[in-house]
Amino acid sequence: MQFGVSTFLWVSPFDTHSFDLVHKVKEMGFDIIEVPVEDKDLVDWDALKKLTDQLGLKVSISGAFGADRDISSEDPAIRANGLKYIEDSIKIAAKMGSPLFGGPLYSAVGKLRSISADQKRQEFNWCVDNLKNASKTAEEYGITLGLEPLNRFESDMVNTVDQALEIVKAVNSPFLKIQLDTFHNNIEEKNIATSIRKVGKDLLCHVQGNESDRGTPGTGNLAWDEIKEALEEIGYDGAIVIETFGAVSKEMAKATCIWRPLANSPDELASEGLAFYKKHFHK
Repeated sequence: MQFGVSTFLWVSPFDTHSFDLVHKVKEMGFDIIEVPVEDKDLVDWDALKKLTDQLGLKVSISGAFGADRDISSEDPAIRANGLKYIEDSIKIAAKMGSPLFGGPLYSAVGKLRSISADQKRQEFNWCVDNLKNASKTAEEYGITLGLEPLNRFESDMVNTVDQALEIVKAVNSPFLKIQLDTFHNNIEEKNIATSIRKVGKDLLCHVQGNESDRGTPGTGNLAWDEIKEALEEIGYDGAIVIETFGAVSKEMAKATCIWRPLANSPDELASEGLAFYKKHFHK
């Protein structure tokens, strides 16, 4: 099992001027650096690939889904832009050697409404249609799409594993799978370990192993022993990544509802979180 950390912990948006983080992540002992595509034009992807290759650091690519990247929006122009964003990110993942591109692919983070059953079904259909197209691009580039449920305070569309599975079943592509974030799962699932088993080895493509308060892994109330047992039982051998937020922008703070520091420093959260991963998962 390999361990990673998202650049979100230190900076947003990540850009070419943030490449010192690549050295830091390597020196801390991580195997993977997870890079969100906030603005693709801010990053020299060729230079980043060269640097990560030199350091022997793997890359995973994640999404940042703002209001203009919503494939289930009522506005067809926004839906089209959301699909283009996913397809552009798939190409970046392929360039960077990331096996996947993951996140809340289905909607915009922070989209919170009470809507009719008919509108829910319409948005579901728009989402599925766009993910069918995105999955064709993913197949072309050999990239897996990881659909991530978010908690009810960040999305009104996909909060649970069951809802994620419904979309995956409707899209019916081997290139669309599910990624889990234990912070969200701790809010929405009756039992995280049971949910891991429900997704299973064939569909679980990525794990963001975040604590109950999104702080340092191992310091909250997550049932880490049960999580480990479930991952071992299904034979999961992918990554476990810390994805939390340090120096958040106003937009990111609002989307993630983070109003206070989650640790004494991002460096401390990363280093102590990695130490917990290594001890708990017996790397």
